[in-house]
Amino acid sequence: MAVQSFAGWVASRAVRTGMRNRAGASFMTRLGRDVRGNVIAISAAALIPLAGLIGGGVDMSRLYLTKTRLQQACDAGVLAGRRAMGSGSWTEEGSTSTRSRALELFNANFTDGAYGTTLLDHDFSEDDGEVTGFADVSVPMTIMRIFGITERTMHVTCTAKMEIPNTDVMFVLDVTGSMNCPADGSYCPSGNNNNVPATNARLVGLKSAVKCFYEALLRVNTAEVCGSDPTATTYTGTAQIRLGFMPYSVNVNVGKLLNNDWIANNWSYQSREPRMETVYAWQASGEAMGNWSNWSSAPTNLNTASSYSWGTNLGNNGSTTINGTSYSNNRTDRTSSNCTNLNTNGTILTYTDNGSLQAATVSDYAAPTYPATQQTRTYQQNDNHTVVAYRYAWSNSSCRLQSSSARTYTRSRTTTGTRQISWTDYERVFGWRYKQVSFDVSGLKAGGSSWNNSVALPLTTTTGPTVKLSGSTSDTTLYFPANADVGWDGCIEERATVKNSDGDPSDEWNSIPTGARDMNIDAVPDPSNPDTQWKPMLPGAAWARYTGTNYNNNWTLNNVDASGVDPSHPRKDRFTYYCSTEAKKLQTWYTPGSFVNYVNSLRAIGNTYHDIGMIWGARFISPTGIFADENRETPTGGAIQRHIIFMTDGATMTSNTNYTAYGIPWWDRRQTTYAPSDSQLDSVLNSRLVALCTAIRNRNITLWVVSYGGGVDSTTEARLQNCATPGKYFKADDTPTLISNFKQIASEIADLRLTN
Repeated sequence: MAVQSFAGWVASRAVRTGMRNRAGASFMTRLGRDVRGNVIAISAAALIPLAGLIGGGVDMSRLYLTKTRLQQACDAGVLAGRRAMGSGSWTEEGSTSTRSRALELFNANFTDGAYGTTLLDHDFSEDDGEVTGFADVSVPMTIMRIFGITERTMHVTCTAKMEIPNTDVMFVLDVTGSMNCPADGSYCPSGNNNNVPATNARLVGLKSAVKCFYEALLRVNTAEVCGSDPTATTYTGTAQIRLGFMPYSVNVNVGKLLNNDWIANNWSYQSREPRMETVYAWQASGEAMGNWSNWSSAPTNLNTASSYSWGTNLGNNGSTTINGTSYSNNRTDRTSSNCTNLNTNGTILTYTDNGSLQAATVSDYAAPTYPATQQTRTYQQNDNHTVVAYRYAWSNSSCRLQSSSARTYTRSRTTTGTRQISWTDYERVFGWRYKQVSFDVSGLKAGGSSWNNSVALPLTTTTGPTVKLSGSTSDTTLYFPANADVGWDGCIEERATVKNSDGDPSDEWNSIPTGARDMNIDAVPDPSNPDTQWKPMLPGAAWARYTGTNYNNNWTLNNVDASGVDPSHPRKDRFTYYCSTEAKKLQTWYTPGSFVNYVNSLRAIGNTYHDIGMIWGARFISPTGIFADENRETPTGGAIQRHIIFMTDGATMTSNTNYTAYGIPWWDRRQTTYAPSDSQLDSVLNSRLVALCTAIRNRNITLWVVSYGGGVDSTTEARLQNCATPGKYFKADDTPTLISNFKQIASEIADLRLTN
């Protein structure tokens, strides 16, 4: 269009000037039709828009580069600030503050004046664990200035927070008696922790540390003061976070969290069974009386004077009435020669015979002896007589009436009483035999994974009738076998293991033997094979056997017989039993109430058996074991990171009279072929712990180990350090350090994620 307009202009001008000759008109025509040199005009016309396009591209590239580097610097700053903050607090002031760390990383990635920028403004802040930042910078324009655009401001924001992947954490916590000792490692009297202030006890410190771990990992506040406490009251993250607990001492309390099929129906205990005997009790029918016999005869010499002892004269004057006849006391009409003629038969004058009939006396029935069918006793009635004789005798020159001393005799008669005897036989308890006894414990099972709290076992007696036994007339109370409700609190006995025979268990656990079913983390019990199943611990069914009354010196594996329904030995206080707080399977605790209540329920009891806590912690977190369906992945199919936090305050401490997951060691000997000493048991458990730690680490489970209290010897510390995943061992001599350790573990478990 520009060329055509120019030609037209030339033609029109030629007309207006009146071109006068054809030569001139021909030149102008040719010029109008000639297109050579047009590019110069076109290029000149395009320079202005072309300059705008090129300048805009250059300046836009500078703006894009500046904003990219500015965003990278902001991201680096919030990441550095959040990481420096860890699970602690955000600090504003000073060169070592978390804010200064964020600014430092920003400045290392974007310096003031970079890319010709000006007016750089940037800063970082924190809210509830989330670090945010912004950056503003002015970018001057170059070519675009010719269009009146002199600068542009770039603005970026960034946020970093601790974003946890799907995570399972199992706490394996030492809650033995020493956890009642002071957290600062000061003296703790054995068996007597009453002088330790409650606020200074290690267990209190552990509870605080676990709560602070919860706050740091889930960013949910509890009543615990942990420093930089979050304000959220419930977990709002998108990742699944589950926490589980395996508190242990001598034993672990896991039984009621298992399926019925995983517990055996029958198991043998160091127990007792009733000693029984057959006895016969008798009863008598009504008494049948026989006829009385004749009275026995009276003496035949009652008239014989010589059969009496004579007394004194009855008087000088007067008379005496005898048998109704009056006799003069002094016969003056008689002489010495005829005085005795007054007597009858030449012996006595007369006599009085006074009888006294007594009630019949009865003999006791003799005790019948089985199988006698009749019982007889004698009745006897006595007729007692008192006889006094009288005579005349010459005395003191007079014929005097005299009386004899009293003479007695008895007549008697007898009869018999007869009763028929009937017998009843009874099987009664007369004592106990202490031995290993197999019991049916299936009564604990309530179906599925539900359990009853007790099982009826024949360990006591019930009172029967009071009877008379063969050969005795005394009353005897009979006792019969009866079931006792034996309580079960949930602690379990382990399945089959291998036994040490040489006193040195270290070489048996370099790897876990195939026969050690108790050390198999993943094997699911087979209900048809009791060796693969666990068993309930029943202290109410257990006795430690010994002979005599000296428990300390007379332990025995032999059966011990004791008489009586309640013998004084063996006694149940000859072994010790401890069952820790019930474990908790992995679960979400997105609000703190139940979590805090559970942590507060932990109590410190018993000795230290690390291996039982570790094996069950592994079983509860394993994705391929008894809880595989729950642990394999999240409900939506997400992958899970797994961690075990193993905390202890000391070395292994056993006793061969503790009732453990392997019975009472001196008597049951399930881990040794010999009677183990405490130190030998310590060696067995230490070797097992080493093997378990290796097995857990090999399962892609991060094993964190924390030694607490400052009282661990160097050998134990080395064992604990080797137990941990490399770089995951911590040592806390006091409670503040323990809390810091747990918060650091929470921080390391979490990943830093940019959200903007």
